[in-house]
Amino acid sequence: MFEVYRKEIKWGGKLLTFETGKIARQADGAVMVTYGGTTVLCTAVGALTAKPGIDFFPLTVNYQEKTFAAGRIPGGFF
Repeated sequence: MFEVYRKEIKWGGKLLTFETGKIARQADGAVMVTYGGTTVLCTAVGALTAKPGIDFFPLTVNYQEKTFAAGRIPGGFF
C-alpha cells in the first residue's frame, strides 16, 4: 500500500532511527526521528506555485510542546 522507509544507525551509543511514509502522509514531506526515549515528528508543506507579488521566501515555524511531556496534566492537582 504505502512505502515505509526506515534507517537505523548507532550514534553516541544509542540507536538513531529515521522513519518516513508511515504517518503524516498528507504533508509534502514528513520524517519521525527517534533517539533513545525521545521522538520528534518533522513535517513540511509547500504550495505548488508561488504567490504573485512576493519576492521573498515566507517561512513559518510552529513549535508545540505538550504539557503532559513536562508532567503537568491540565485539571490535575499535585
